[in-house]
Amino acid sequence: MVGSPAVSETGDPLLLTPGPLTTSKSVKEVMVHDWGSRDSTFLRINKEVLETLPKIVNAEGTHVTVPMQGSGTFAVEAMLTTFVPPNGKILILINGAYGHRAKRICDIAKRAVVVHETPEDTPPNLEEVDRILANDKSITHVFVVHCETTSGIRNPVAEVGAIVQRHGRRLLIDAMSAFGALPLDAKHVQFDAVAASSNKCIEGVPGLGFVVAREAALAECKGNATTLVLDLYDQWQNFVKTGQYRFTPPIHVIVSFHQALKEFLEEGGQPGRGKRYEENCRILIDGMRELGFEPLLPESLQAPIIVTFHMPKDPKFVFQKFYDALKERGYVIYPGKLTVADSFRIGCIGRLNADHMRGALAAIADVLREMGVSNLKTAA
Repeated sequence: MVGSPAVSETGDPLLLTPGPLTTSKSVKEVMVHDWGSRDSTFLRINKEVLETLPKIVNAEGTHVTVPMQGSGTFAVEAMLTTFVPPNGKILILINGAYGHRAKRICDIAKRAVVVHETPEDTPPNLEEVDRILANDKSITHVFVVHCETTSGIRNPVAEVGAIVQRHGRRLLIDAMSAFGALPLDAKHVQFDAVAASSNKCIEGVPGLGFVVAREAALAECKGNATTLVLDLYDQWQNFVKTGQYRFTPPIHVIVSFHQALKEFLEEGGQPGRGKRYEENCRILIDGMRELGFEPLLPESLQAPIIVTFHMPKDPKFVFQKFYDALKERGYVIYPGKLTVADSFRIGCIGRLNADHMRGALAAIADVLREMGVSNLKTAA
C-alpha cells in the first residue's frame, strides 16, 4: 500500500527531469497578475532579466542578451541561423540528440555542415576537432552542446573553445541544460553566442529562450537570418531602439523568470546552484548503485543535471510499471533517449534537495520490492 506521495511546495509531484522541472511556490505565485507588454513595470522587469543573464557567465560589458519567445530550441535555431551566414560553414560536434537537432536546423536553413560524431557516452575527440579545423579553412563556426541530456554527459567546452580560438573560428554553445549550473566564463572561453532557456537550471517556467551574444559578433549578423521571427539581430536592434519585443512576449513567463533569477542569486549564483545539484547527483548515483543499478557514464564525464541508468535485465522489470509506480509515489522520472542501449534517466535539477533525492531512492527500493525485481546487479 502506497502512503502519501511526495509533493512540491504547491502539492505537485516532484519532477526528476531535465526541464520543465519543479519550481518554487514563489516562482509560480508571481504569475497570478497581468501586465501589458508595453507597461513600464513589465519593461523594467524584462530589462533587469536581460541585464542579469550575461553576468552569470562573466560576460557583462561584452555580451548582450537577446530573448526569443518559445522553447529552448527556438533560441538554438535563432542562434545558428543568425550567426552562421549563408556562405558560412559550421562544424557540429554530435554525441546525442541535441547535436543531431542542430544539424537538422542547419540542413533546413541550407547552411554548409561538417560533422564530428562520437558515441553518446563519449565526448568529442579534441585531436580530431583540431585536425578538422586545420584541414578545412572554409569552416567558420563550431557548435558544441555543454551538457548533452541524451546521456547526461558534460562536454569539454573550454577545451573545444581553446581549439576554436587557436584556429581563429567562432564558437556557438548550446548550454540549455548547463547555464547557471555548470561554470562557463566568457573571459576564458571565447564564444560568439550561448543559448539557454527559462525552464532549466535557473528554475523558471517554460516559454522563453535566450541567447547571450558577443555584441561585436552580433553586429555583423544583419541579413543572415532565414526567418523573421528567429532573427536575433532584428530582435536585438528593436530592443536597442525601443526596449520592447517585436512581437507579443510571454509576459508571465518573463516575470516568473525574474523571480527565479532573484532566487538563483540568493542561492549564490552558479556556484551555489551547482553545489546543490552536485549533491543531488552524488546522492542519487550512490543510492542507485547500492540498489544495484549502473550509471552509463563514469564520474569524470557525468554532469550533475540528469543521470542515465542501464535498464535491468530482470524480466520482471517493466519500465512503464516502474515509471507509473514512482509517479504514484510522487516522483516523475524520464525514459531513456540512447540509441545504443535500453536505459532510463533521473534528473537532479529543479527545486529539489538532498532529502528529495533520498525520498526518491526509498520509493525506488519500494517499487522494486513490489515488482519482485531481484537481479539488478546484472544491469548492463
